[in-house]
Amino acid sequence: MSHPVLRVLAAIGGALAITAFFIALSGKNPLTAYSLLLQGAFGSWDRIVVGLNKSTPYLLTAAGIALCFRGNVINIGAEGQIALGGLAATWIGLKLGAWPAIALIPAALAAAMLAGAAWSALAAVIRLTRGVHEVLCTLMLNFVALLLVAEALHGSLGEPGAGFPQSPQLEPAAWLPKLVPGTDLHIGIALGVAAVLACRFLLWHTTTGFRWRLLGASPQAARYAGVSVPRSFLSLMLVAGALAGLAGGVETLGVHYRLIEGFSSGFGFSAVAIALMGAANPVGVLPAALFYGFLETGALAMQRQTGVPSSLVLVIQGLTMIFVLAGMGRQARMQTT
Repeated sequence: MSHPVLRVLAAIGGALAITAFFIALSGKNPLTAYSLLLQGAFGSWDRIVVGLNKSTPYLLTAAGIALCFRGNVINIGAEGQIALGGLAATWIGLKLGAWPAIALIPAALAAAMLAGAAWSALAAVIRLTRGVHEVLCTLMLNFVALLLVAEALHGSLGEPGAGFPQSPQLEPAAWLPKLVPGTDLHIGIALGVAAVLACRFLLWHTTTGFRWRLLGASPQAARYAGVSVPRSFLSLMLVAGALAGLAGGVETLGVHYRLIEGFSSGFGFSAVAIALMGAANPVGVLPAALFYGFLETGALAMQRQTGVPSSLVLVIQGLTMIFVLAGMGRQARMQTT
């Protein structure tokens, strides 16, 4: 079972089986709980749309983080990169609101990607010039990014008279087109799938991807082969930051239609877990991100009708990641023996 998709599916099955045991211990029927969970996630087209939209920022962000992990770069800064991506997309959407949608939307998404890439590049520069580990750099910059967004929303970008820190609503020309007319399903999920395929191609079919994989396997061997470790490190951070920024722009333009303080809360750290669940493989990220999105969509329905708390999804997510990591460890041991 070496294919990343099969590993994720097997891990999900194991996590659901163990969680069913705990549900039964609490006096609830696990079959009923899971049936309502599925109904809440897939019971109607509207629920499916919600699940796909929820999965989109996870998919975009985790694809870039998976690349970083493959290159032995630990990027924990997606939370801030998403937030600044949303800020940049909103700023463009408000300032250029008179533009037609065909120009405005690409401009806003490009600004979101540039903002995310610039923020990740800042962490990379600190790492390369000052020797501060990227975990610390990216983690601390998350808080700075969130403060920048809060400062903007409490300042000139905020909506006057609003009871919550948020920007004015964007013009309809800045809203992402619907993938299915008449529904709330925006084109973000298509962008997410395209990003996964692009990352897979980049990782396995380009010289740059080979350098990243070599760097992740052995930095010493990479240096001996003439690979520039700083350049590879910077390029990984730029790609991951751009995808996280795009996730922020998609969430702002496709779901909220405005910038809201705290809109990115939890996305970045969940994306790290999803990248690990996908075994640091962009293809494995796809089922893991969909699993997260639909699990969260169905959790509230399960809680309302059975009394099983929606926080159970955290247990399922955690167990799934444990199973995936255990499988990766077992495979690594088999390769070394």
